[in-house]
Amino acid sequence: MLQNVAVLSSPVTSPISFRSSSEKMAEIVDVLPKEYGYIILNLVAYYFLNFYMSFQVGRARKKYNVMYPALYATEADTEDYKLFNCIQRGHQNSLETLPIFFVLMVVGGLKHPVICSGLGVVYTIARFFYFTGYSSGDPNGRLPIGYVKYLVCVDFFVELV
Repeated sequence: MLQNVAVLSSPVTSPISFRSSSEKMAEIVDVLPKEYGYIILNLVAYYFLNFYMSFQVGRARKKYNVMYPALYATEADTEDYKLFNCIQRGHQNSLETLPIFFVLMVVGGLKHPVICSGLGVVYTIARFFYFTGYSSGDPNGRLPIGYVKYLVCVDFFVELV
């Protein structure tokens, strides 16, 4: 009976960690490859590209008088409705592929940060030219460089395997 009391009176270890948040963050940073900062820079660059594209859509909304909540213009809104729709579509397509790009960069960068970062630069540049080509008012303007971004995504998948 005394043995049981001794066991019960021993200190209980708590699963709750009382480390500071900076100590926890330091452990996470220690796990990341030293070149992982390039991945972060790529994601920030893509953020600024997305901001640029959204700014272009906002300017086009004012220029062609396309009011919210309309996502796309109709012939009744403006005679240049196709041009506005191309600008809007170029940005919308970028938003549709953004989650895939970010996940592939973050996860692939854990194993191959330099390769993923290089692919990220190519992808971001291709997205810029894709948008400017699409924004010309001719949807076919996106095609010459548009295929590059898909090749880069295939490379990302290969890097993950």
